[in-house]
Amino acid sequence: MGLESPVRERWHRWQRRHQPAPRDFPSETSKCRARLAPFCAGYGLDIGFGGDAITPAAIRVDLPAPYAHYGDQPVQLGGDASRLPWFADGQLDFVFSSHVLEDFVDTADVLREWLRVLRPGGRLVLFCPDEQAYRAHCAATGQPYNTHHVHADFSLATVKRALAGIAAVRVLHEAPLVDAYSWELVAENGEASRP
Repeated sequence: MGLESPVRERWHRWQRRHQPAPRDFPSETSKCRARLAPFCAGYGLDIGFGGDAITPAAIRVDLPAPYAHYGDQPVQLGGDASRLPWFADGQLDFVFSSHVLEDFVDTADVLREWLRVLRPGGRLVLFCPDEQAYRAHCAATGQPYNTHHVHADFSLATVKRALAGIAAVRVLHEAPLVDAYSWELVAENGEASRP
């Protein structure tokens, strides 16, 4: 997700062949499902779902050939999740994404697009790594580092600053560090996103 160039697509293919099988590790979504699935009610998306959607009813969006796939659910909408051309403005009840936002260079632009498709009162539900905690975890445990991460300083604070600059949202839930290296944020879409 967010890796647009043919060079990066070749890199994805190489990584899929040379990295340990993703099934060696639990999906990130499985770690937060009990806490975050209640915010994912109604009609919505799981962006970058990797074979393990947050809820059975979530529309599963990922690369046509995801670089991480943990479950047995197939991709329903394949493409670059920085653009959601399948949906008009204000149509969805939730957008959930687990460990994908950090792969995009322009975090604010992606958030703007994800908020665009949410109805007023819709929920943006994010479960993402704190980059520094994630790097420390990988170093300490030997877990392979995900080289798709593009921000050395990616954190809950980084995303909250980006949201404050683009949209009127109300934070319903946040947790700065859970499950060793991740954070959670649930924000309710207020007004339409600002340009």
